[in-house]
Amino acid sequence: MPLPEQLPDLTRPFSRRWLLATPVATAAARSTLGTPAQAVQSRTEDAAVASGARWMGAASSSANQWSSYRRSLSLPAAPTSARARIAADTKYWLWINGELAVFEGGLKRGPNGEDTYCDEVELAPYLRQGNNTLALLVWYFGKEGFSHQDSGRAGLFLDCVVATPKGRVPLISGTEWKARTHAGYRADTSGSQPNYRLPESNVYYDASGAPGWENWTRPEFDDDSWPAAVDLGPAGTAPWNSLVRRPIPQFRHSGLRAYVNQADLPAAGTGTTVAARLSSNLQVTPYLQVNAPAGAVIGIQTDHYRDGGEYNVRSTYVTRSGVQEFESLGWMSGTEVRYTIPAGVRILDLKYRESGYETDFTGSFSSNDAFLNTLWAKAARTMYLNMRDTYFDCPTRERAQWWGDVVNQMKEGFYTFDSRSHELGRKAIRELTGWQKPTGELYSPVPAGNWDQELSVQMLASVWSFATFYFYTGDEKTVTAAYPHVKTYLKLWSLDKDGLVVHRPGGWDWEDWGTNIDSRLLDNAWYYLALDTAITLARLSGDLTDIATWQAQRSSIQRNFDRVLWDTDSGAYRSPGYTGDTDDRGNALAVVAGLAGPARYEAISAVLRSHYNASPYMEFYVLEALYLMRRPRTAHSRMRIRYTQQVADSGYTLWELWTKGGGGTDNHAWNGGPLYVLSAYGAGVRPTAPGYRTYEVLPQPGDLTSVSVKVPTVRGDISVDLRHDEDRVQMSVSTVPGAKATIGVPVFGGVDPVVTVGGRTVFSAGEARVTVPGLRCRGRDDDYVYFETARAGRWTFTCQGVGRDADQAAGGNLAFERPVTSNDSLENSEWSAFRLTNGSVTSMPGDRGYTSNEHLSADVSSSPVWVEVDLGEEKEFSEVVLYPRTDTTTADNLTPGFPVDFALRTRASDGSAASAALKVTDETNPAGQKRTYDLGRVRARYLRLEVTRLGPPARDEAAGNYYRLQLAELEVRNP
Repeated sequence: MPLPEQLPDLTRPFSRRWLLATPVATAAARSTLGTPAQAVQSRTEDAAVASGARWMGAASSSANQWSSYRRSLSLPAAPTSARARIAADTKYWLWINGELAVFEGGLKRGPNGEDTYCDEVELAPYLRQGNNTLALLVWYFGKEGFSHQDSGRAGLFLDCVVATPKGRVPLISGTEWKARTHAGYRADTSGSQPNYRLPESNVYYDASGAPGWENWTRPEFDDDSWPAAVDLGPAGTAPWNSLVRRPIPQFRHSGLRAYVNQADLPAAGTGTTVAARLSSNLQVTPYLQVNAPAGAVIGIQTDHYRDGGEYNVRSTYVTRSGVQEFESLGWMSGTEVRYTIPAGVRILDLKYRESGYETDFTGSFSSNDAFLNTLWAKAARTMYLNMRDTYFDCPTRERAQWWGDVVNQMKEGFYTFDSRSHELGRKAIRELTGWQKPTGELYSPVPAGNWDQELSVQMLASVWSFATFYFYTGDEKTVTAAYPHVKTYLKLWSLDKDGLVVHRPGGWDWEDWGTNIDSRLLDNAWYYLALDTAITLARLSGDLTDIATWQAQRSSIQRNFDRVLWDTDSGAYRSPGYTGDTDDRGNALAVVAGLAGPARYEAISAVLRSHYNASPYMEFYVLEALYLMRRPRTAHSRMRIRYTQQVADSGYTLWELWTKGGGGTDNHAWNGGPLYVLSAYGAGVRPTAPGYRTYEVLPQPGDLTSVSVKVPTVRGDISVDLRHDEDRVQMSVSTVPGAKATIGVPVFGGVDPVVTVGGRTVFSAGEARVTVPGLRCRGRDDDYVYFETARAGRWTFTCQGVGRDADQAAGGNLAFERPVTSNDSLENSEWSAFRLTNGSVTSMPGDRGYTSNEHLSADVSSSPVWVEVDLGEEKEFSEVVLYPRTDTTTADNLTPGFPVDFALRTRASDGSAASAALKVTDETNPAGQKRTYDLGRVRARYLRLEVTRLGPPARDEAAGNYYRLQLAELEVRNP
């Protein structure tokens, strides 16, 4: 499958140096770069105010208002500390002595429906002995959104005591400051506007209407004519109420950067679009420097301006006369910035600043499979772009903290980023519970000013995720604080006469995008998972009152789930009365919840090989279910089927839906299931006790011959490197201190594996042998030889005598996921030779199967069309099953492309001659049904289908008489 020509640094964070430039700066000032104010981190919720600081504002307040504040401060000596509490409605930028100290401070409101977040930053590095000048720019959103609740008033609060060797000097907000509405910014409502979900407005800056404002952040600027700030009340006053410490780090940001195609950017405007390419999909603030006449209008937006089918944010800059520069401070997301620059404007420079959540890409994944590597990397980039004030679903259309997305994001983040990312999960949990309705409903997205509808199953998933958060972080305080809210919410649910949960539609009865949604399956699986978390949190909090009730409901669902919902005729979970296609989501979630036991795995695996109803959101759980059933090869196959178009796409991120464009966004947080399962299950690193006190490394590489991962944990990084070569596995694991690890060395069903560590045989003949200090052998099963260690360090295991991966999901199909070669194969996003053995026995969009190229005659005997399956080693088999194409018919309603004259040939090894195991002539049309061919008992490594006469063409190619060999699947069996 073709990959993008360039995927540069998909998981690369930008420089940690935080080089900065003044957002609206002179050329001289731009060369002076600084470092940001250091955020003071604390888990304490309340931001105590110990001074006479007062909320202040400009004389008036209106939506999309930008206000400027200045004051001087004299210090008797250089400060030793200056810890400041700063709250703004809504965002602020702070300069001290002309140097940018805070870039985009403040968080969207709020921690609950009443209060306001407050930054804590250290200002001492920017202050000096003598006179100091502080300047703040505040952007008041002034409207509601799916990520922000409007207070109704612009305001700024600052509380600081500057400590110096010669005494303490207060620095507080109030009427000592000067404040006025910035003359350059306008609340322009002409043209396209951000959709109703976004509280941000477009940025409009008219430099021609703001003479003299170019250097307003500099100490030398004359502010004598500015009025004093308006007093808006003490700390705690409405509408901002209590101040809550910012629970996440200040955002990181780079210096101004050159675009990828910088050398090709024009030197002058022409009125057409200038497309400046970014190195990836990024959160950016675009910059320009031009020489222009007054009144030239420059438009700025990204290529994702209408991502998801609706407008997000753009910027307009109106020039003054002469050389000038401008940085649009409202961040945008995309892969290129598009400037529309009129004729008569000379372009001196175009650049951008990248910003985002303060965390590093500590986790990694690589394997011998380029497809899976790219998929993991795109998921990681998608994940990072959906982190800032909160987790959000997309960085364009909504920027909203939908909790269905958050559940997936937190799990992905544990394998991608350092522990600073955990603070965003902590904040999300506190916000979800802080916004709970008085009537008990939890809802999302929050914070929000124009949304309050419950999505009931997303809320159950959210409750379940609290225990996941606890297991990965060990943070008992956060989850026990959430328990009273969980308890209140779950009491809204009840069981029916069948002993299963009663469906609650909530405010929006939504379980997934798409069709064929078996709600009763999903409701019960989600509620069962939520009950499990409720029991865990009750025990942690010491509130045992409702445990018996939760346990009784859980037992009832466990007893009745199969009795009511298992459909013997279809071999799948199907609710009585449900008439749609079998729901892969519901069957998968039954496995994830533990409601489907091992006796159901084979049947459910078959469901997941042949039904594709889940959106990318619920595909997360389909893939997790396959690994829980130890079907890694089926998981790989399904990923290749589902994600072919997204991996082949030239973009850097994964999509909301399975097709690009239309109503879905190109960058959606919920679509990261492959990242999670490849690290958590493919490499096998998962906590088994809270905070990684104990953990397991049980890799499921499936058909991968090499896997390397690094997994960041609260105890350090765990790395795994595994190589599988013929009958040998070498595996190295770096363990972390203060924890006990269970390590499983994969044996792939080998009969008599021998494991050595450091040249010493520690397992052979089915028993533990010599001991290695710090390592204990715990025996084996069909999948692993198990070891335990509580010692940190690097352990290298070599295992001889392993087998080949025998994924049970193949169901006895020896060809499942085996390599396929062909002398005539059309390769695109719908058809491929590898799809002939991927386990999908029906044709569907995105996975139609195998097809040859077109032929103008059915007779291809002069140059037969062939496909050949490599079984990996010589194996005995007796049957070949051919599944026809099923997504269309011929003009007379027959099956298209099924072979008419053909031979099934076998050979033992690469150099051996092929022999005809079976010849077929004048095969009748299968009419959409599979055909099984008995070869007798043969032993071979390669099976070739060689066709000399092709079946009739599909109806859409009948006019051209295009004949092809077309099949959905080929199986090799030994019944």
